[in-house]
Amino acid sequence: MVDERAIGERYRLLSAQGVLDERTRRLWAAAEARAAGYGGLSAVVRATGISESTVLRGLADLDSEERPVPGRVRRHPGRTPILEREPGLAEDLERLVDPVTRGDPQSPLRWTSKSGAKLAEALREMGHDVVDRTVLRLLKAKGYSLQANKKTREGAQHPDRDAQFQHINETVSEAIAIGEPVISVDAKKRELIGDFKAVGREFQPKGRPVEVRGHDFKDKQLGHAIPYGIYDLTTDEGWVSVGITSDTAQFAVNTIVSWWEHLGRERYPHARTLTITADSGGSNNPRTRLWRHELQRLADTTGLRIRVCHFPPGTSKWNKIEHRLFSFVSLNWRGKPLETLEVVVNLIGATKTNTGLKVYARLDDRNYERGVEITDEQLATVNITRHAFHGDWNYTITPSLAQS
Repeated sequence: MVDERAIGERYRLLSAQGVLDERTRRLWAAAEARAAGYGGLSAVVRATGISESTVLRGLADLDSEERPVPGRVRRHPGRTPILEREPGLAEDLERLVDPVTRGDPQSPLRWTSKSGAKLAEALREMGHDVVDRTVLRLLKAKGYSLQANKKTREGAQHPDRDAQFQHINETVSEAIAIGEPVISVDAKKRELIGDFKAVGREFQPKGRPVEVRGHDFKDKQLGHAIPYGIYDLTTDEGWVSVGITSDTAQFAVNTIVSWWEHLGRERYPHARTLTITADSGGSNNPRTRLWRHELQRLADTTGLRIRVCHFPPGTSKWNKIEHRLFSFVSLNWRGKPLETLEVVVNLIGATKTNTGLKVYARLDDRNYERGVEITDEQLATVNITRHAFHGDWNYTITPSLAQS
């Protein structure tokens, strides 16, 4: 197996010494690729960032009997690549982008909210001669993409929005690095049960579409379904409880308890802390007394410290569960009328992706009442520690002494 890390380290050491002109760099890369054998070319490209065409030219040079003209580096002299003209440019760009990146299993929330023009301006202030088109090309080569303006502006009115994103990213990354569970939670919009028109299309015999009701009025006998989901950022697994009454904090926490009993405990037998990312509304609203009271029950039931990080108001779309779980559930049942609760559960449970997503679903037919009041005495029993940064969004709840 080709050791890409060793190749990259050798390249960095030689580059730091300033001994690699363009031809020497090309020949060194070609020699590394040939010495590595099968897969060596791709490994050198990935480890060094040198283009495949450059390595191929180097291989051709190694095989050529033609000897270079003394003092000439290129066969056909041209403009020096930007990363050679601007030492440290790649590192400075990475430092600018990394603090505001979001998403992927290693950096759980990774897409940049800075534009190419702003990044180029910041790099010029650092002394680099660079334009925005070059910045975008370098970002693309590193696997970054710039998201639509509509998404990046959502929730921007809060001054600590970006700082909270960074706090969530750091907290989640640290937990994943030491093998602790991290889950993203949220409720999907409620769905009417019955032969109602479904969004989307699917294949049917021509001229014979599935017939559904002409009006979307709730059927009192069939009711509605409320999916509340758990997405495990490490295992790429989802757990969804389908409720039939109300989306309350009790329903949300019971879903987390079910996930822990059926999946979490087995996946993380040595876990001491459960990290939860959630939005700031609905049943997991951090200002709701019942939510904090139920989290204490979760801590006591599981024996885990419950660490919660909320996304700022108006930014729930950034929560991982939205685009890693619920989006695929919606795709899976597009064009299918949700005629019964069993259909809902089966469609959710059958959701999967080519990248390995697995989803487990169950029906929760318990009655969850709205308006449950938590007294001051009950709230005082919650062992909550507010974090130094935005304690209203970030806090930890520990098991009761009687349970610990």
